[in-house]
Amino acid sequence: MPEFLDEKLESYARSGIYPFHMPGHKRNVCCMSNPYAIDMTEIEGFDDLHASGGVLKEAQQRAASLYGSERSYYLVNGSTCGILTALSAALPSGGTVLMARNSHKSAYHAVYLRNLEIVYVYPKKTEFGILGSVDPIEVEESLRCNPNIKAVFLTSPTYEGVVSDIASIARIAHKYQAPLIVDEAHGAHFGIHASFPSSSVRLGADLVVMSMHKTLPSLTQTALLHLNSSYVTADLVERFLNIYETSSPSYVLMAGMEKCIRFLRENGAEAFEEYAKRLNEFYREAEALSRLHVMRREDFSSEEAFGLDPSKIVISAKGTELTGKRLAELLRKAHRIQLEMSSGFYALGMTSVMDSKEGFARFSKALRQIDGETGRIRKTADCVISFSDSGRQRMKLSYAMDQPRRAVSFEDSIGRVSGGMVCLYPPGIPILLPGEEIDGAFVENIRNFKKMGLNLQGIADMIHERIYVVT
Repeated sequence: MPEFLDEKLESYARSGIYPFHMPGHKRNVCCMSNPYAIDMTEIEGFDDLHASGGVLKEAQQRAASLYGSERSYYLVNGSTCGILTALSAALPSGGTVLMARNSHKSAYHAVYLRNLEIVYVYPKKTEFGILGSVDPIEVEESLRCNPNIKAVFLTSPTYEGVVSDIASIARIAHKYQAPLIVDEAHGAHFGIHASFPSSSVRLGADLVVMSMHKTLPSLTQTALLHLNSSYVTADLVERFLNIYETSSPSYVLMAGMEKCIRFLRENGAEAFEEYAKRLNEFYREAEALSRLHVMRREDFSSEEAFGLDPSKIVISAKGTELTGKRLAELLRKAHRIQLEMSSGFYALGMTSVMDSKEGFARFSKALRQIDGETGRIRKTADCVISFSDSGRQRMKLSYAMDQPRRAVSFEDSIGRVSGGMVCLYPPGIPILLPGEEIDGAFVENIRNFKKMGLNLQGIADMIHERIYVVT
């Protein structure tokens, strides 16, 4: 029998599975009216997002007031259109950007569309096994050695919640007359409560992109672009938003954003205080785990991670018989808990202000039970995401993406130039980019990911081990 998406979603919603994953509303239907009743277009009295002067202009001004930005823009194409817009507005076509190598694939799509040159800065590798912060000293060294850099782009927080020293990096970028763009997609809840890091908006960044739906009670695809800059004009931002954002923005999504902002303004302090208490209680209980380990700030040196977002629950299975994927399967099948993602040695649960006390208690109990049943026999990989180093960038990304390509075997690809973008998804960070050289270590990693059952995008044929190369 055929499967129908609407029926499948309704069945999942009734299943009793608790969602420690996006979106941040956690299926609380009280947040929204009947979507069909309020789904409309730009009729008289309801404003136009791309030329707002009424209700939508006021809504965006309220968002700007909440986060402390000069201007805030509603995004209904998700953070992707905000990242495309920010990079396009901050850099001339053909310009050079200093970019953290762990940037989301949408940033590389902007590089392609604007024919940009990239100078890379690499996040720290941590003893815990995930990627850490970007070092301000390395940012300054890159800017000093490359005077043609016109903007700096980095991700903070990372998918796992690692935060960089945005205030220091902003001061450095501005010293070299370069605007700082921050992909803060996973940090829309920052700055609401003292238990969470400060938002890049208040730390000196010029352009900040937030996904409201990831960590707040807002519908999927809703995001914000904040502008606080003397280097990038509102005119340029709005020009590119007209290009990248739909000309038919969903009033259902925008109404959800308005409700979310109003919730934060009117009830955010009280709600986030309770949220912080629930998180603290969960972490206290997690200290009793003897085999599994829930990531804490203490797991990192100050050089590895400037800060950490406690809303991301990262559970390490290193040294046990479990992989991250198997841990996630046990939580789903035996305990009816669905996590956000899993990898070789860890799994990640995303929390939000809408998570209940009962949800946290259920999660904690499940981890304790799995911990008690798990042996210490399996050696797991240290790090899932690793990159080709910048010395192997043999062809400009935008040039390589336009070249003819063909699929060859993994073995025959070694030493060749990649003709595609390979990502582990989630989170959508490319581990190989067009124009980079494919080496034996990359092929070995890909085979390991295959054995782990991880979701790889961009491989021509995973079963028969074929990958795209530039012809």
